[in-house]
Formats: sequence, structure tokens, C-alpha cells
Amino acid sequence: MIFQQQNLAENLQKNGGFIPGIRPGRPTAEYIMRVLVRITWGGAIFLGLVAIVPYLLPYVFTGFRNVNSLTISSTGLIIVVGVVLDTMRQLESQLMMRNYEGFIR
Repeated sequence: MIFQQQNLAENLQKNGGFIPGIRPGRPTAEYIMRVLVRITWGGAIFLGLVAIVPYLLPYVFTGFRNVNSLTISSTGLIIVVGVVLDTMRQLESQLMMRNYEGFIR
């Protein structure tokens, strides 16, 4: 389902959905906004760290000597991680089709 963010709590209530432990209406809207803000900040901090780490790693490994080593950009790092995760999912689905238990635990 896709809802408009402005009246998310109202649409959720109309479609019979609810969040356990949260009253319908305004408390639901406030809860959803609080969760969205936490997720957004967490993702922003993570992406900021991913953008900074490739520039700091050469200093960590070489001890400020000979910093002209091979570095991978943050965009390249995100692409590599995405490809690895997608490959793992595809392998897992292929193994599940053949009734294996899988290797991702």
C-alpha cells in the first residue's frame, strides 16, 4: 500500500490498519513521524560515515606516511556493497528453490 504522508494516520485507520500500543489519530501520526525522523537521521549519519571513511583509511593504515595509496571512493564502496548484497540474495533464492537450508543465517 502507498499512503500520502500528510494524512498517513487517517489513511491507515480507514484501511483497518493500526500500530499495536499506539492510539489511532494524532498519536499514530506523531509516532510515525518520530520513527521516520530517527530512520532519516540514522541513514544520513551512516552515509556521512561511508563518505568520510575512504579518505581516512589510508592515514590509519600507513600512519601518515605515503598516503598516495589506492583508495576507493565512497560511491564505489556503496556500489560494491549493493552488488554483494544482491548477489547473496540471488544465491540464497536459488538455493531455496532447490530445498537447501541456505548459507545466510
